[in-house]
Amino acid sequence: MNSSSTQHAQKTVALFATCVNDVMYPETCIATVKLLKRLGCKVEFPLEQSCCGQIFTNTGYHAEALGTVRAYVKAFSKAEYVVGPSGSCVASVRHQHPLLAAETGSAALIEEVNAVVAKTYELTEFLIDVLGVEDVGAYFPHTVTFHPNCHALRIAKLGNRPLRLLSKVKGLTLLPLEGADQCCGFGGTFAVKNDKLSAALVSDKAAEVTKTGAEYLVNVDNACLMNIGGRLHRTQSPVKTIHLAEILASTAVMSSHA
Repeated sequence: MNSSSTQHAQKTVALFATCVNDVMYPETCIATVKLLKRLGCKVEFPLEQSCCGQIFTNTGYHAEALGTVRAYVKAFSKAEYVVGPSGSCVASVRHQHPLLAAETGSAALIEEVNAVVAKTYELTEFLIDVLGVEDVGAYFPHTVTFHPNCHALRIAKLGNRPLRLLSKVKGLTLLPLEGADQCCGFGGTFAVKNDKLSAALVSDKAAEVTKTGAEYLVNVDNACLMNIGGRLHRTQSPVKTIHLAEILASTAVMSSHA
């Protein structure tokens, strides 16, 4: 771990678990807490938090989504930093919540939303941009390939932050993925409304993942991993899926995947 990892000790972080992680992938939330605590942060879990409302907003149900915006403000308004292990959900908070607040015409809500949005970070952003650390002391002796999912890449604009963090993990070998920036076909309700196109996209993505020969496919969003992982399973591919937070939380003395 580099010296900058201790430079920003004792920052208080409110974990934005996201509903997908909380319900289906709690190991990602647990890994995120372990990692942040290891880096000197105090982690809190506001019980008022709920869904970011992305599914409602994406399908045009703005009035219904507004309740999730108000819930987010209530849960995180007092937090020093809000950190979520999901590029997609953080992108929703950052870009859709201000839109929904503006549609109400309420100056008070707009101000509250903007204040919370300003301190909301995706995990890799927080590690690199706030804590100033790339080597988090992780150890993961496996071959992996990385899929930069659409929302994280194009809306949250994480750039190469996940790859920078992976490059510092001891024992890890990162294998290139052909067509890495191509969509996996999930996109929430897109996969339901455009099922044939979605199936074709994930079929192509899973095939390229398998071609890498990697042991693991890593990503910053479990929803996309769920989609690709389902296809990998159906084609009997040996590649397993894993969230980036779980890799970064792994150490030489504590690795559930070693």
